[in-house]
Amino acid sequence: MLAWTAIVGYGVLAGWWHRGLAPAGDAPAFMAAARRMVASEPHGDVAIALVTSGQVADEHYAGVVDAVNRDTVFPVASMSKWITAVGVMQLVRDRRIDLDAPVTRYLTRWTLPASQFDLHGVTTRRLLSHTAGLTDGLGFADYRLDERLPTLEASLRAPRASSGQPTTIAVGVEPGSRWQYSGGGYLILQLLVEEVAQQPFAAFMRHAVLDPLEFSCSGFESAATTNDAEGFDSAGRAAPRFQYAAAAATGFSTCVRDMVRWVQGHVRAGLAAPLDADLQRRMREPHGTQFGADIWGLGTMLYAPTPGGAFVFGHDGRNEPAINAAVRINPDNGDALVVLTSGGRLLATRLGSEWTYWQTGGPDFLVIGTAIREAVLPLVAGWAALVLAAMLYARARRRAAGLAG
Repeated sequence: MLAWTAIVGYGVLAGWWHRGLAPAGDAPAFMAAARRMVASEPHGDVAIALVTSGQVADEHYAGVVDAVNRDTVFPVASMSKWITAVGVMQLVRDRRIDLDAPVTRYLTRWTLPASQFDLHGVTTRRLLSHTAGLTDGLGFADYRLDERLPTLEASLRAPRASSGQPTTIAVGVEPGSRWQYSGGGYLILQLLVEEVAQQPFAAFMRHAVLDPLEFSCSGFESAATTNDAEGFDSAGRAAPRFQYAAAAATGFSTCVRDMVRWVQGHVRAGLAAPLDADLQRRMREPHGTQFGADIWGLGTMLYAPTPGGAFVFGHDGRNEPAINAAVRINPDNGDALVVLTSGGRLLATRLGSEWTYWQTGGPDFLVIGTAIREAVLPLVAGWAALVLAAMLYARARRRAAGLAG
């Protein structure tokens, strides 16, 4: 039984028990299945782009009220961290920040609270990879559009958490000892950028990252456009739109047009700053692990190993009432998926995970729980078969012994 359990466990990681949306390599079948998935459940505004070998192969847009297109602007929640990380790495590349120096070296407007652990272990590298020992677990809450946003320093002192509970951004475990998700770490990185660059965070990011890539509809500024995605809840009902105080962690908004360009910047060889090959390589080196698996680089999620020995990489984002976004890139072949949604039950993440399985044949780390549940039936069936076989064997032994007597 232990051996069968081990085999089933291996099967979870290998994707044995999951039925994918489409046969491997069949892009039209994958998009047809994705369209059916969108149509079959409650959703708000949805924008999807399937990229093959660096080029858009298919797109799908669905809206509840207004038309959605490749220029519709969606908030993307924690996907903001991936964009922020590129800006931070620009400063590292220019030697204005040392990845492994204590972040306290650069900060004057706010300091980390005292801790039993050595604060000098809180470095830019560890903040980017969620290994700095911060235990806030943020999750930043929404602000209504008519609310005045707090200053960056005020948010660092008393962040508004999505849990609704008082939260402190502080070191609670030994820096470097383990991976633990921290939205607060990216609020610190926002301050780091402002102090080093000597300009507002949104302005620096526009100059260093967005403008060089010729983004047309993206930004960290809280500004309405004439083509914003509407707000919806998980049941697809209309809901308010919000703004966010933690720009670097959760305040980025974008459209499919720009995210396709972002993807292309990661898969086209020879692209200059801000997505040069060396920067990309460093950001995709594993730094954070969970249950022995590499899951995080420097601001980049490492979803699953690829057949070529790399990782499907990118970033997801989710926030209330039902914001969800996902971008997955396979560096082996230049394929990618962009999904932006406002409304529904984690539709972007689920589609992204299906795409990862479609590309690699294995689950990404965000759906390991689902993969385990899918393995329960074969696990129990195997146990039952083993018990039955043992019972039949024991009965046969007793019968043989009786005949011999």
